[in-house]
Amino acid sequence: MSKKYNFVYLGLTNFELNQKKNNKMKTPINKFVYIAFLLLGFYQAIFSKDYIQAASSFGIGLAFDPFNPEQKWNDRPTWQKVILFIHLGLAAAMFGFGIGLKGK
Repeated sequence: MSKKYNFVYLGLTNFELNQKKNNKMKTPINKFVYIAFLLLGFYQAIFSKDYIQAASSFGIGLAFDPFNPEQKWNDRPTWQKVILFIHLGLAAAMFGFGIGLKGK
């Protein structure tokens, strides 16, 4: 593929293909967004006492993998799996806690 021609290859422009090839812009944005949703969830649970919103913030935070998102699950170290499972358990516990308190 020549750089002279600006055509689309599998839906990607030359600029996007070059960015993928060079991959010089490795900003750990996922880590920042992950931490932001964790902090938001803790704020909603502790100060706002809105446990359903906290559960959703924790759940959305899981979508932003703070580790290497391109790494397969089986290739991850055990400590990363443990952290993600604890995070999932925390989100589920907040959801259950929120539903349990709304019933009273």
